[in-house]
Amino acid sequence: MIENSLKGILFMSVGALSMAGQVTAGNDVRPNVLFILADDFGWNDLSCMGSTYYETPNLDRLAKRGVLFTNAYATCQVSSPSRASIMTGKYTPRHGVTDWIGAASGEAWRKQGRGTKLLPPKYEMSLKKEEYTLPECLRDHGYTTFIAGKWHLGEEGSWPEDHGFDINIGGWSAGNPKGGYFSPYSNPKLKDGPDGENLSMRLGKETISFMREHKKKDKKKPFFAYLSFYAVHGALETTQENWKYYREKAEKMGIKESGFVVDRTLPVRQTQDNPVYAGLIKQMDDAIGVVLDAIDEMGLDKNTLIIFTSDNGGVTSGDAYSTSLLPLRGGKGRQWEGGVREPLLIQYPGCEKPGSTCDVPVIGTDFYPTILDFAGLPLETEQHVDGVSLMPLLKGKSIADRSLFWHYPHYGNQGGEPASVIRKGDWKLIYYYEDEHCELYNLATDISESEPLNIQYPEKVKELKVLLDAWLIETGARTPVADPLYSPQKETALKLRWRTKVLQQQEANRKRMLDKTWAPNKDWWGSIVTFD
Repeated sequence: MIENSLKGILFMSVGALSMAGQVTAGNDVRPNVLFILADDFGWNDLSCMGSTYYETPNLDRLAKRGVLFTNAYATCQVSSPSRASIMTGKYTPRHGVTDWIGAASGEAWRKQGRGTKLLPPKYEMSLKKEEYTLPECLRDHGYTTFIAGKWHLGEEGSWPEDHGFDINIGGWSAGNPKGGYFSPYSNPKLKDGPDGENLSMRLGKETISFMREHKKKDKKKPFFAYLSFYAVHGALETTQENWKYYREKAEKMGIKESGFVVDRTLPVRQTQDNPVYAGLIKQMDDAIGVVLDAIDEMGLDKNTLIIFTSDNGGVTSGDAYSTSLLPLRGGKGRQWEGGVREPLLIQYPGCEKPGSTCDVPVIGTDFYPTILDFAGLPLETEQHVDGVSLMPLLKGKSIADRSLFWHYPHYGNQGGEPASVIRKGDWKLIYYYEDEHCELYNLATDISESEPLNIQYPEKVKELKVLLDAWLIETGARTPVADPLYSPQKETALKLRWRTKVLQQQEANRKRMLDKTWAPNKDWWGSIVTFD
């Protein structure tokens, strides 16, 4: 077993005894849970985390009422694995979903034309039936379970209703909004609204309708509502009014001549000045606002735990090159902090220090035991083996020290490389499978991961690598293998294109989107903004 396993299990057991039932003391009604998950939303893509360009008044309101975590992480730099970890309480090698479902692996990877040295391993293409998911557990304890929005954990037969959700509005196989962010949606689990209806607001209103109907039927029966936005995943769309507002804001703030640099592989955005992306964020924040208003109006705020986070980092390279997460390095699909560090806001009834922050590192496996603990339910320690309850942190107390781990043996569409990672305290070690080298960083002194410290601290490299190797063995992690047909010429040619043509394209796209005359086409709610 790895060094923190037994300690973590003991802590969870003690935590369950000490915390269970406290929240509902004197109240025979179990608390409700609203879990809000954004897609591809970066660590500082919101105002309360430092953005001066994006405006998120409703997320800021949630931060003022609850606790803001500054060192919160997803379990993976892409979506399906981290979503599976939320549902199971397990790290990605344990549940087996190690890449976004639909990504090529094995010899099929060659068809991507990347000419890489390695073939990424095969992975689970759906959430396993034998996993006892969070909604299944809550349903077994009397909760009504509801999802509105993105699922992306398997084809039909492995949809939300197959894994514990009583009601499913909009969750199916797809990982992005096939019809865009305005109706018609091209979603078999979501009826179209009138032309121009916004997807994020629709999902918010569906969640409100569920809560209202649920309250009418049985006030004493608790609910678990999983509001899983497709936003802010590409392709990007917003209204013409939003685009105009944020284009003018970018102009007032001063538009920089250059917006990208090449970091190892692809160009990476250095500026938060994308007016379409900013408008997409606003649409999601507006939807969150109406949900929070409805919770207050119905009096549910007195008995509802609200969690907001994201499934992976913002898209700084690849896809639509949407945002910048500086001072964090990288973004979605990449192995640095920008790929996995997330915003996390938790509001709970009777919050002792509203508006406070917590700097303790936490991760997506922790939500399962935290929700059970808050509800006064017994922990499922054999299921959520990699998570601990965060209730002590919410109460201003501490949790046991532990290491955090990541395993992504794939090539990211956004330039990420096959790697495994450990964070212990302020130290972070990245192990690369292509050439078996390591990078050591101290996040307390170098949050941007700009200067590896391998030479200065060789013993720390050895210590962390031993722990990482033991964890990989314990979890049965699958690793990539060398491709006997590897073509260095093809790889070199592609990387040259990324450093030249793609860089030039993205600089031109950025400037064009900020031009007063720009528009994707005349029919905004039928348009999708994408770039090669």
